[in-house]
Formats: sequence, structure tokens, C-alpha cells
Amino acid sequence: MKKQLTLNLKSAIGAAFFLGLSTLAFAEASGPPNIVMIAIDDMNDWTGFLGGHPQAITPNMDSLSKKGVNFPNAQCPAPGCSPSRNAILYGVEPFNSGLYAFYGHSIHDELIEKYTSLPEFLMENGYETFGAGKIHHGSREFPQEWSDYHKPTRHKLKMDMEQLYQVGGDFKTSFGPTLNPYEEHPDHKVATYGVEVLSKKHEKPFFLAVGLVKPHLPFLAPQDFFDLYPDPVDPPRILEDDIDDIPWVGKSFIKRRDNNQFNQDNAWDRVRRAYLACISWVDYNVGRVLEALEESEYADNTIVVLWSDHGYALGEKGHFRKFALWEDTTHVPFIIWDTREHCADEGRTVKDGVSLINIYRTLAELIGNKTPEYVDGYSLVPQLKDPSAPVAGPSICTWGRGNYTIRDTDFRYIRYFDGSEELYAHLDDPDEWTNLADNPDFASVKERMSAFLPKEEAPLWTDEIQEWSIVSSADRPQRK
Repeated sequence: MKKQLTLNLKSAIGAAFFLGLSTLAFAEASGPPNIVMIAIDDMNDWTGFLGGHPQAITPNMDSLSKKGVNFPNAQCPAPGCSPSRNAILYGVEPFNSGLYAFYGHSIHDELIEKYTSLPEFLMENGYETFGAGKIHHGSREFPQEWSDYHKPTRHKLKMDMEQLYQVGGDFKTSFGPTLNPYEEHPDHKVATYGVEVLSKKHEKPFFLAVGLVKPHLPFLAPQDFFDLYPDPVDPPRILEDDIDDIPWVGKSFIKRRDNNQFNQDNAWDRVRRAYLACISWVDYNVGRVLEALEESEYADNTIVVLWSDHGYALGEKGHFRKFALWEDTTHVPFIIWDTREHCADEGRTVKDGVSLINIYRTLAELIGNKTPEYVDGYSLVPQLKDPSAPVAGPSICTWGRGNYTIRDTDFRYIRYFDGSEELYAHLDDPDEWTNLADNPDFASVKERMSAFLPKEEAPLWTDEIQEWSIVSSADRPQRK
């Protein structure tokens, strides 16, 4: 526990001295690089290296952000697991695919035929591919994508009923510590699979995808990770009348029932503390994988990419969960560390707004292969070489047909399907409390950012759609 949660100060000092002597240069390495992709579920910016919550304890991800290139203004393609992961892994924006909503697992039978997923692309280009946990939204595995996929044993999680907060007896809305040993938790098993892959001899370059399911609901983690946090934890900054200047479409995204329930039960602190505990539990497992990499023979020829599929609101704007286009629900951790960069500076940061849609093209360029022509986004390799290099465009995030947010370094612009708008100046208003869309002083900003809105919009893909998600994906909600 302490080994994972405490930064290795001695190593850090030595690395800082070494790194301080040199400028960035991509090191020569033999053969194509291996890739370790760590996908996290529902993690917002409540990490040490993003500073979204002042008490967040994430030493392993913090350390990774210093070694690699940190994108502190990264945004998801969509604020929901299924549309976001489909966009990232197939490399196509929701407004080009029509995959706005959530779909059953069988959707991948059709998607695999139409698109080339990232693991399939890597396999076709000579990689062994290993997967574990939640990579796609859904648990099916396809031989076109994976050389091997983790098959976990099942353990029922035992909750500490004395400390548990639960809504309506529903396991999914449970918040509290577990009593099981670490080894019986799904994320520990997934990380262990990653450790085992890294400990083996590989004759070909490999792609290892580690999909950690926390901090997704239920917010359950071992007691040790609750013990890291005070009780109560600090609440996020919340403005009482924050939503008064938000158009009705934006208001329709807000999960008022959750907010009302937590207020009624005086439970917000327990919910937020459990979320932070789950984040630290994820960080612990990230650390296990990274430690195994650094102790392996692949330590100098591997690219690590870490991301979360979308953000999460915990009371801001009266909202809980994802499913909205504001900063809390679209802002995500995103780090790329190329271990071949032996002489790279520490703490490299790309401040521009970038989307996770760019992962596909970036990895393709890093291994020297061309993507399928349809793949959206652009490569971030120029920013990996020089973090001050301008990006090819701002991030675009989609939530249902016609609802978009554009994020650049300083502003967030939201346009809903009915033409209503929001605009926030992040340098002065990081909490997005003041909607400037009707302020004439910012007309030119709106005009500039609205130019990035999609010119065309694919129709909603309806095969295998999960009906509940049509409403949740904000697909042109009806005004009540």
C-alpha cells in the first residue's frame, strides 16, 4: 500500500537531475514500440495532477503526468460510456457515425464490419493484443481484435453495512467500503492480468489494454482507500442559482432526482468521499501496472496512454453523474508517456483543448502506420515533441443529435439542437457560473467557436440501441 501511494523520492530526484540535463528527443529504439493503454471509467478531474479536488490522492497518476505529456484540458468525445468508447476505439465522432446513444453488446458485430477498431488495427499491423476489463462498452471479445482477453473469476463484493450508504436497496447506488481482500476486486484482477502480460517474453510488439471500472457506480473500494480521506471531505464549489442562465435543453440534462435524494438524506459528503476513495483505488492499480512496466524488459520501448471515457458531476449545477456538456462531465485525465524519450523534460503540458478522438491517429503515427481513411481527429505527435505546438483544432464533444460543446484553451461554447447557447470564459470563470452567450462583448468568440460545429450530422444509429439511453443521451429531448 505505502509502496504504491508514496512517490519514490529518491528516484524522482535522480530522474529530475538526469532529465534536467537534456531537451526532448525521441530516442532510438529497436523495433516498433509496445503500447500500454489504461482506460478508466467515469473519472473526472478529481486527481492530483489536474487539481479538480484539493484532497484527491493519486500519486501514481501524478508521477505519470510528470514523466509523460499531460493534457490538462482534454475532453471526451461524448459524456457517456458507450458513445465515448465507440468514438475513441473506432476513431469516429458520434456526429459522423450516428452512435450517439448506448447500445447492446451485439452492436460490435456490425461495427467490426464497418470500421477497424484500434486493437484490430494494431493486430493487423503486427501487434499481439491483450485486453482486460472494460475497454469497449460491453464485455464481448472478438478474435479480430484480441490475441488474448482476460477471463476473470467472480467474487461477490461484501459491503461494510455499518458504513454503507445505499439508495433504495440498489447495489448500483451503493457508496462505502468493501470487506473483501484486494485480490477479489475486479480492478485488482484486471491490473494483475496486465502485470502478468508485462512479465512475459513477447516475440512481437504488443498492445496491452487495461480497463479499470472504477470510479464507476457503485462507489465501492477497500477500506484502506476510504481511510485516506477526512470525513467530511471538501465539497466542490457550487453556486446556488447557477442554472438560472442555462437554456432549458441544458437544464433537461440535470439529474435532479439524484441531487434531491442526496440532499434529503444529507448524504452528499458520503457520496463524494466514496468517489475519491474509488479514484485512489484506481490509482493504486494504475501504479501496479506502471511498476510492472518499469521493472520489465519493455521499460524503454513502450508508449503508455491513460484516459478516462468522460467526466463526472458531483453536485455542480445540481447534477450527478455524466450525461451533460459542462466541464465537470466532459473534462478527463489524458496522459501519453513515450518511454523511448529518455531525455525528455519533466512536466510537459499541452494547454490547448484536445479530444480523446485523437488517440487513434496519434498511436498510428507513433508506430509508423497510416490509419483507415475514415478515422477522425488528428495526431498529437507534434505536441508530444513540442507541447507548445498549436493543435489542429479545438475539441468537440457530442451529446445526442444537435447538442455540441467546443472547448479551446480559454472558452467553452455549447450549442443545443434548438439553437440555444452557452459560453464560458474559463480564465475568469473556471466553474462555468456565468453564461456569456448573450453578452455582445463576446460575439466574436461565439462566431469563432461556432465555426467548428459539425456541418453535417449522421442520423441516429438505431440497431441494438438501448431504449433508455435515447432519453439519457439527450437526443432532442421534449420540452416539459
